[in-house]
Amino acid sequence: MKDSLKQKIKYWVKTVVQFILNPRLLLCFGLAWLITNGWAYITAAIAVWLDIGWLGAVAGGYLAALWIPFTPEKIVTVIIAIFLLKLLFPNDKKTLEKLHNMKEKAKAEIKKLKIKHKEKKEHQDK
Repeated sequence: MKDSLKQKIKYWVKTVVQFILNPRLLLCFGLAWLITNGWAYITAAIAVWLDIGWLGAVAGGYLAALWIPFTPEKIVTVIIAIFLLKLLFPNDKKTLEKLHNMKEKAKAEIKKLKIKHKEKKEHQDK
């Protein structure tokens, strides 16, 4: 039993690491990060270096907003990265297939949870 669980965990970790360390996905994630966050860090550095107060204030304000808990910036970054992956590398079938499979599994899990919640609610109402 322990061996089976160990094999499942090993397979899962290997799959996740291969997926995340895919050079194409890393490039797209880097570009997405530059679009959502990177510009502010670069702008803040330039503002400090050239002593431009208003530019530093704009970059600092955006960066401060990023550090507020529950900002959707991380989700937006991942969405942009996936969009860029599809746009820049449409022939990367392996990664796109993994993304599609992950989406379908998530949909199936959500559907199961909804059914389970509905059954539990019906049981409680009786």
